[in-house]
Amino acid sequence: MEKTALGPMPYMSIMPILLVGALVKEKPNYMTAAWASVACMAPPMVCVALNRSRYTLKGIEENGTFSLNVPSAKGVTEADYCGIVSGVVKDKSTVYTSFFGKLGTAPMSKECPVNLECRVFQSLECGSHILYIGEVIEVYADRECVTDGKPDVNKVNPLVYSQTTYWKIGEEVAKAFSAGKNYVNW
Repeated sequence: MEKTALGPMPYMSIMPILLVGALVKEKPNYMTAAWASVACMAPPMVCVALNRSRYTLKGIEENGTFSLNVPSAKGVTEADYCGIVSGVVKDKSTVYTSFFGKLGTAPMSKECPVNLECRVFQSLECGSHILYIGEVIEVYADRECVTDGKPDVNKVNPLVYSQTTYWKIGEEVAKAFSAGKNYVNW
């Protein structure tokens, strides 16, 4: 198959939609972000890249904490709103019902089925964005979304992002760390 050069870009086929929560001037603020991933397994860490112009950065810098909240597909309207409206312009503290965990300074959304409470481990300036690596202090999940002690992707029904469009997860294709055992040259 012939390839076409598209030029440098930070392309990933899909990315999770997350709400980054931070206390800014002692008020909960949420912003939508898609540039996030797992950073480390032990200790558990995640990372999120935020444009340096984002209001939420003030709260992360003020407190050294943040949350990553996983909205379900049914919450797309609120999640998108938090991405298109700046906390500088509108107070977004009432879009979600906030609760606090062990750290006490990382607001989390009760409406999101899964929440990660994080302490900033490190930040890295990356041009237009700042990459925050957060140590996961605790994970909170709605009881009805948990199967075998872990969030169940089908029950959480998370939003994903690709090319300016929100999607939801489809059907299971194969089991990881298992399907490859059927490779002809195994």
